[in-house]
Amino acid sequence: MLPSVDTIDELDALVSDEAVLRPAVLDLCDRLGLVGLAVRRFDEGSLPVYAIGGDLVLKLYPRFDTTRSLREARVLEHLWGRLPLPTPRLLATDEYAGGWRFVLMSRLPGLSLAEAWPRLEAADRDRIVTESAETLAALHAMDFKALTDVVGPADWGSFLSHRRSRALAHHRANAVPEPWLSRIPGFLDSVPLPASAEPALLHTEFMRDHLTVDLRGGRRLTGLFDFEPAMIGDPAYDFVSVGLFLTRGDPRRFRRFYQAYGRAPYDPDQLLAYTLLHVYSDFPLCLHELPAPPEPRLDALAETWFGTEG
Repeated sequence: MLPSVDTIDELDALVSDEAVLRPAVLDLCDRLGLVGLAVRRFDEGSLPVYAIGGDLVLKLYPRFDTTRSLREARVLEHLWGRLPLPTPRLLATDEYAGGWRFVLMSRLPGLSLAEAWPRLEAADRDRIVTESAETLAALHAMDFKALTDVVGPADWGSFLSHRRSRALAHHRANAVPEPWLSRIPGFLDSVPLPASAEPALLHTEFMRDHLTVDLRGGRRLTGLFDFEPAMIGDPAYDFVSVGLFLTRGDPRRFRRFYQAYGRAPYDPDQLLAYTLLHVYSDFPLCLHELPAPPEPRLDALAETWFGTEG
């Protein structure tokens, strides 16, 4: 019932078309025996994701995202019950029709931390930073060998070289303004990054949007989700989204995160370099939402976003 989708542009056009998507989702629910349950579309996300009843989540992937579908299913299966925070439980995964695949998983309780953050007191926010850091440390300490057939890259140095070769084109296409744009190559050349590091299983988007919190009772984190972009690589890569989208340039909370994680802070220049090389780098968004230094200097920006002094 779903049309074949072969490009990101075609997917973007379809994602908002409920007249096409909803009948297919209802049909898939019938096939899965999920009859009579309420079906509600989540607003956010680049893929079609639906709440099924109150306890389930159904996520759809087009043919060109088959690898991410297989990756998310395997990672969910691998992580179930093994982290300090709950992760969704994999319930079913398969091909649906027209090359589309699906993952059916349990739904985490509570609101996203991004939605809940403005309602939290300072002490709650600090505690949540600590809880999230302990979870990321546990993820990074986990044995990932069983996932290497579906989670990559196989060689971290080659991955960085590839991202470096495309960095300027990526940021130009993403409309990074001058004088920031022209200063990116020189900055990347000046920052040594490890061609190889002690690898870890990475979430890659460890941020408020992918953590859930219960606003009742203890106001504690209730889960971590969205593992389709998972990678294996340098643990520092995960601290990019922590600094940008969890502690959001707050040096005191970033320092607290490091302390709970159990390591000394990474060099801010290294984290900004990983920001510029990140698969999902959106530098203009960060410049718009986060504080920036008075002068457009990337070394000063690194300290502003990823420093722990202050």
